[in-house]
Parts: sequence; structure tokens; C-alpha cells
Amino acid sequence: MNNKLKLSLAVLNMMLAMATFSYAQQINPIEGRWDMVISQEGKELPSWLEIRHSGNHTLVGRFVYANGSARPISEVKMKDGQFSFAIPPQWEDSHAYLEFEGGMSGDELKGTMLYTDGETYNWVAKRAPKLEYTKNPKWGKPIKLFNGKDLSGWQAMGENQWVAESGVLKSPRSGSNLVSEQKFDDFKLHLEFKYPKGSNSGVYLRGRYEVQITDSKGAEPSDVEYSGVYGFLTPSEVVAKAAGEWQEYDITLIGRRVTVVANGTTVISDQIIPGITGGALDSKEGEPGPLYFQGDHGPIEFRNIVVTPRIK
Repeated sequence: MNNKLKLSLAVLNMMLAMATFSYAQQINPIEGRWDMVISQEGKELPSWLEIRHSGNHTLVGRFVYANGSARPISEVKMKDGQFSFAIPPQWEDSHAYLEFEGGMSGDELKGTMLYTDGETYNWVAKRAPKLEYTKNPKWGKPIKLFNGKDLSGWQAMGENQWVAESGVLKSPRSGSNLVSEQKFDDFKLHLEFKYPKGSNSGVYLRGRYEVQITDSKGAEPSDVEYSGVYGFLTPSEVVAKAAGEWQEYDITLIGRRVTVVANGTTVISDQIIPGITGGALDSKEGEPGPLYFQGDHGPIEFRNIVVTPRIK
């Protein structure tokens, strides 16, 4: 190798090293995914925040409030080490306009949220855990979470409207959500369900990630419709049956990676769930959590609820 070629390679390596260093210098410590808790009107509301680069100089993101789906953040503005962003209302009849300000405090983000009512509320966010994926998992014994006779092992989140009849767990009208007493880390879930025309429900994995149950036969795939992970993951196709028919989900959750099989068809295959969805029980993603059924959006029925936990 001649001297000119050696010099050219040395210069190229130096330029690459400088480019890598320059890029590393651009990474803002607020970037990443954050599990947030908003202290609002005496309640601790689980929420979620993602901040990332778009191009060289712009920060953008996504935000999940205590309800609703993930909403885009068009720009996260930085000034004097503090950041701010605004979230417009999500629905036409909603007045929930939100303004956030915050900054780093040790390993956490802390700040305030200005709500539509003019009140300001405090919030704190911890960096979301990675949730390691386990290849070739070993599975334990299947657990029947519903005995077919009563609500043993389940708790209503308010005034209870759920009943057990002939092996079926029923919510005959909109009312309270229902939470399992048992908590799980990684698991496989088999679930059968039936809903009347126009109804809406969902099953929350670890109480944090909602897989939608909606009357969606013939609809286009969407992350807020049948078999989608609400606001995050869109199924490859909608395989919903007609309202009034029994249907089934087989769901595998390992770490953040989820597979959803709906009525025998794999519609989400080993995809990463970025964070909690609206309506989550909490934002403690590193901890085991229960199953929870949505009962506040319309009538729904469940049967053959079987969880197979992973053996560590």
C-alpha cells in the first residue's frame, strides 16, 4: 500500500470518527421512551411519552394520556435546558388541550401540564425499561382464570355489573372494568368473546397494553380497531366475525414483543409494543400485571379464559 493511499484511508477514518462523535453529541438526554405519572385532581394518572430526533435539529414525539390513543407531537421545543410541547384535542367533542413543560432532574423528567380547565398539574417520568425478550421460552401449566360459576379471582373497578352465567362471564351493559387478581410477566393467553352489534371492549395485557375488541367486520385494518394494539400496532388484516358470533384471540406476550392470532389467523407477528396504551392501570412497565377487561364501552361476553405463564 503506497503512502498516498495510507494517508487517504487515515483521513477517511478520522472523518468517520468525527461524524460519529458529532452525531453522539447531538443526542439529547431527554430522548427516549418515558413512563409518566400525572398528578391530577388527587389522582395518579398513568401516561407515556416518547421524544426522538427528526432530522438534525428537530425533536418530535408521541404522547399517551390516561385515555385515548397515542398522539403525535409535531415539535418538542428546547430553551435553556427546558423543553415544551402542546397536544391538541383528540376528538371533536373533546376540550382536552394540553401544554407541557419539563426538564431533566437526575435520571427522571419532571415538569408541569397546563390542562384545558386552566389548572396546572405536576408530572414525573422515568425512562421506560427495555423488557428483555426470551427466545425459546419454557411454558408452565395453563391457568383457567374464570371458573365458569362466579367472579372468584376477579375484581370490578367500581360498581359491579359483571355476572357469571352457564360458563360465560358477561357484562350486559356499560359499567365497570374487570381486573384479574393474579398478575403475570410473560404469558400466552387464550380468550373467547362475543359482542352485540356496535359494541366495543378490549383486553389489557399486564393491565397496560390494550388489544382491541370491536365490531369491525369488513373494516380496513387499523390500530384502533379489531385486534389492533390500541394506537400502536395495526393488524395485517381484519378477520372479525359478525356481531353475535363467538370469536377468539390467542396472544403471546414476551417482554415488549406481542403476537396476536385472531380467529386462527396471525394478524400481528412478534411486534414491539412501544409503551402503555390509554386506559392502562399504571405505567410501571417493569412489573408483572393482571389481565383486565374493558366493560365501560358496551356489552361484552367472555369464556374459556386461559393463561399459560412463562417459566423463568
